[in-house]
Amino acid sequence: MARPANFWASADQNESSEKRVARFKQWFNRSRVGDLVKDRRYHKKALTPRLVRIGALMREGFRTEKERNKFYQ
Repeated sequence: MARPANFWASADQNESSEKRVARFKQWFNRSRVGDLVKDRRYHKKALTPRLVRIGALMREGFRTEKERNKFYQ
């Protein structure tokens, strides 16, 4: 996995500050540095087949409940 690197947007001669911020955000989102930082912030437990199945059952329950209440709201 790549390490997050420092990055700065140096000012161009004819560039506004809004344009520079937009360029920085563009780089930040493309580089996925934010995703790396978020993933490393907290320890996540590895998924086991049992947990995957429980999650699937919960989602299926929510879907059926939503479908049941579709026309009554």
